[in-house]
Amino acid sequence: MTSLEEIKLLLIRNKQRLALELRQSKEAVFLIKKATHSNLSEEEKEKIKVQLLDICKAVPSLAVFLLPGGALLLPLLIKLIPDILPSAFQDDLPNDKKQA
Repeated sequence: MTSLEEIKLLLIRNKQRLALELRQSKEAVFLIKKATHSNLSEEEKEKIKVQLLDICKAVPSLAVFLLPGGALLLPLLIKLIPDILPSAFQDDLPNDKKQA
């Protein structure tokens, strides 16, 4: 596989991961709105908790990326601290758990 094909594959995969993360965020916003007028189930509370943790993980990653040389530093940081990525971007999760 040429490097151009590898780059295209990575871009497609990350596009899909970003779309998944956005869908999860949209669901979390819906659940937060629902919580203002009714009680949430334990499963719904857990979904909100996971999504808020993902958002908290994304902010430091973005800050590192915006630093001078951050595009080079972020991949190194991810290798050292793999939990810094939001759940949709973690490769070690099973596919059925990612879809939830």
